Amino acid sequence: MTRGSIALSATLLGLTVLAALASLGFGTVALAPDRVVAALLGRGDMIAATIVLELRMPRMLLGLLVGAMLGLAGAALQGFLRNPLAEPSVLGASNAAALGAVIALYFGLAELHPALLPLLAIATGLVALVTLFGLSGQSESALTLILAGIAIATLAGAGISLALNLSPNPFAAMEIMNWLLGSLENRSSQHVWIALPFLLAGGALLLWDGRALDALTLGEDGARTLGINLTAVRWRLMIGVSIGVGGAVAVSGSIGFIGLIVPHLIRPFTDRSPSAVLIPAAIGGALLLTLADLGVRLIPATNELKLGVVTAFIGVPVFLVHLMRERRLW
Repeated sequence: MTRGSIALSATLLGLTVLAALASLGFGTVALAPDRVVAALLGRGDMIAATIVLELRMPRMLLGLLVGAMLGLAGAALQGFLRNPLAEPSVLGASNAAALGAVIALYFGLAELHPALLPLLAIATGLVALVTLFGLSGQSESALTLILAGIAIATLAGAGISLALNLSPNPFAAMEIMNWLLGSLENRSSQHVWIALPFLLAGGALLLWDGRALDALTLGEDGARTLGINLTAVRWRLMIGVSIGVGGAVAVSGSIGFIGLIVPHLIRPFTDRSPSAVLIPAAIGGALLLTLADLGVRLIPATNELKLGVVTAFIGVPVFLVHLMRERRLW
């Protein structure tokens, strides 16, 4: 990392810590900072300890982990595909994981054990990975991967629509729709421990090939000339995205636009090389999703807003700004 990227990461990390502390203190019941600190140190009253440690801590940790994974995945995919509009859903990973969770809800498997929903979502994400490689074959072309990913995402989306169409009762359909909108509400430490190994493994794989992503800015032929094994890079990237995003979607539902907009917000403050964006994008994703989750708790509403709705309202303007900038360049 360059000196500028280190400074940017340190600044973002400081803001993320402040956002995390705010997430522990604010909500339906606001807690003073001294009560939050006392609860974290094990010296608080029972009510504050229950709210902070059992309700808000898992939610805050998942916001950090899921946001970091989505931001990192978006930055890695944009570097690998050399496409500024790439994000995890481009490869079908998000839709496939969502389909697995919908299957668990549709057939009532989620009621048998809380772990079945995230585990099935991760399993369908891995199935999507195998299908992706089957459709793309031995081709190393980014375009081939994008087309194969679109096919998988479309098929998974059709499966989700079918489940909603055939839902046995309106309550099941409502449960599926609420999950698809994305939320960190009512998450427990169990969800954190289920998702954590997959998020860490996926993140490590995505961070592995920073040098290869920089080489790909010269094109595929230029990267090969520099000794980059594009097949191995593609395998690591696809497995990292599938495992990491599958684990994220499994516990948070479908949350869009984080992987798309965070790299764009971060890139102007770096030297614009793909490797320089990876870690700041991960921290930026954690910061943005934590702030968005804090926002859904503070915005006055009869029912708590869904996190995916808030991130979409944030992401669409950024997407349109980028689109208009591209049109002016043409």
